[in-house]
Amino acid sequence: MLRFRPAIWTDALECCLAELYVAPERRGQGLGRALTEAAVEVARREGATHMDLGSEPEALVEAAGGDVALAGNREGRPDGPINYFYEREL
Repeated sequence: MLRFRPAIWTDALECCLAELYVAPERRGQGLGRALTEAAVEVARREGATHMDLGSEPEALVEAAGGDVALAGNREGRPDGPINYFYEREL
């Protein structure tokens, strides 16, 4: 799912790619990367200059071709599930 919103620091749009998911049995085939790159192209056509990606770590690593810096935080409580976040300039 792609969501667009006005950016805070520029006149351009920002884009959020939420819940990118590749089924475990289909991983390693480049599907996450292909889906991400297609989303990037749509975001660029719409005028976005940044994209936030939200997904599980394995999908983000595949989508970024193995070159990704992840930031994580705990959801709801100190031992809660880790939420990962990745931002990409377009």
